[in-house]
Amino acid sequence: MAITENPQSIPVIAAKRKTIPPQWAFMQRQLFDQLNKAAVEFVERYTQPDGTLIWRQDWPGMDGSDDPYEGFMNLALLYMLGGSSELHELSRKIWDGITWQWTEYGQIHREFDAYYDWMHHGEGYLYIYFLGLAGPATLKDRQRAARFAAMYMGEDKEAPNYDKERKLIRSPITGSLGPRFELTGEDWCTHRGILDDYLAPYEDIPGVDFASGTCAWSNDEVYARVIAMMNERMTRGDVPLNLNATGLVTHAFLHFGEEKYREWVLEYLAVWEERTKQNGGIIPDNIGLTGKIGEYNDGKWWGGYYGWRWPHGFLTIIEPLTNACMNAVLLSGDMSKLNLAREQLDANWALRKEQNGKWVVPNKKFDSGWSDFRGADPKYAVYLWTMSMADEDLERIERIPKDHDWNEIIIPKLSGTDKKTRRNTKHYIGNTQPWFQFISGKHPDYPIQTLKANFELVEQQLSKLRSQTGDPYSWSDQYSENDFSSIHIWQEMCPVYMESLVQLTLGGPMHISHGGLQHARVRYFDVCAKRPGLPESVAALVKELSADSVTVELVNISLFDHRSVIIQAGTFGEHVFREASIIGDKDEVIETISVHQKWLTVDLAQGTSVTLRISMDRYVNSPSYDMPWLDSEQKDLLKGRLL
Repeated sequence: MAITENPQSIPVIAAKRKTIPPQWAFMQRQLFDQLNKAAVEFVERYTQPDGTLIWRQDWPGMDGSDDPYEGFMNLALLYMLGGSSELHELSRKIWDGITWQWTEYGQIHREFDAYYDWMHHGEGYLYIYFLGLAGPATLKDRQRAARFAAMYMGEDKEAPNYDKERKLIRSPITGSLGPRFELTGEDWCTHRGILDDYLAPYEDIPGVDFASGTCAWSNDEVYARVIAMMNERMTRGDVPLNLNATGLVTHAFLHFGEEKYREWVLEYLAVWEERTKQNGGIIPDNIGLTGKIGEYNDGKWWGGYYGWRWPHGFLTIIEPLTNACMNAVLLSGDMSKLNLAREQLDANWALRKEQNGKWVVPNKKFDSGWSDFRGADPKYAVYLWTMSMADEDLERIERIPKDHDWNEIIIPKLSGTDKKTRRNTKHYIGNTQPWFQFISGKHPDYPIQTLKANFELVEQQLSKLRSQTGDPYSWSDQYSENDFSSIHIWQEMCPVYMESLVQLTLGGPMHISHGGLQHARVRYFDVCAKRPGLPESVAALVKELSADSVTVELVNISLFDHRSVIIQAGTFGEHVFREASIIGDKDEVIETISVHQKWLTVDLAQGTSVTLRISMDRYVNSPSYDMPWLDSEQKDLLKGRLL
């Protein structure tokens, strides 16, 4: 792609302090190096030269296209942070390869999953959100973004997922073929062994003891009854999980900036706000095709697909809510758009009770009442606070009793035979609380500790990848034959995990794995290479956040190379920098320059470092995937024939 110089002048501030690089800076650059090499080894181990995956000849059921995307999507995210240029080409080639391969398996149609739910769509399409950040946008990127969003805005006749009049997504199971009102036994065939150990979807399934907490999907008679009851009660109408579709439409806005995308996101969130108000303040989990709460569920507001009862409960309520609310703030700048997520956290907290000397909150709603009481998870309030910086969201974090050490850093371990208790690497985002402790000034050793943990995780993953279990030619065609669920094998073997780099360099928690955009306070571009990410030999540490400022330290560990880096205000340029001040060792201001835009260039001579405190106005710019340089890529979308 041709990239031209940006005619707009970007202010420049120069690092003048010679320094011996701190340990965290050396470790950060070494981790980049190790991840670059691990990514290439991972790709060589599990893909063909054309980007397709070394795997089986067929894959039944509707589950599956999200998982290979999840296994390889971090290539694009690592590149965006400053990983090797090779990763950009690899990430695009593998996206194309997976899309083609799962089209041949029969699950993807027009480059989008034919039908599945928005927990799984949310997981898989993080890949294209990361490609958006990797930029610069291609015609293919824009064309897909517009086509995919149209499937959920009532603009695509082949995929009529959205009812414009009633403002609802018409089924929990949607995709490029439209809503799927009737599921088949074949659709769920790959889940049967897994779901044997899960709670039953309903209390009244003949032959199932609901109180046992299990449901024998492997039993043919039970299986047939479950599918029939799901089709009767679950597969028509809207569910909170569909709020994850706001990420796909926001992705289109970030490419085009068109008002219709913003309006749809705000409209759809507002509809759920009204439904929650009608339901007395707790969000209902099943809305019929006429817009009535509990329309196919005997009037019950609980019991919908991936709702309050089955299979995960509150997790699949609060995550799409948090994602949608944060998307709405990004697009509008209105912090009140966080209120629906806030209200659900508050409603859940109000239902707490003391159990064995600890405060616990319900995760599920059964016909008999609230159930599955556990300790409250503070990470969702952390996401809200990171965006709002409001005292009320800080209180939502701090009201949760610390029943364990919040400074403890988690590394997933695969050991033992109990799959319910061991920690796997699928969705590895484990250290939101310790990062919150650090950014709150309560965990000064976090940068070095989390980088060490990240090294250990990469080493662990490489050991698995290189083992006999990690040999793709040894994998059985029998589902769950080996120690790993075969469709999740790539996530389990992937060594490209870098939560520490996201948190430390961008100044934000890692995205929510089920469809969350990567919100953060800053991001970077390499001036010389004209590409996203930190330049080679430059390390970054976001040390402090406030409602109107960010403090970041930049270090050039090279004694031979001059580097220039552009800092952007917000992952999507949604903020504006006002002034940038160089801060000395005693927190004194050494120099201040005026910025008043979303980009600031920092020149780093050989062996220098600088700590900048940058004042800012947040959520005042229209967010986009734009880079600091103008590109000459074709902007107009292609128009096909109507046959």
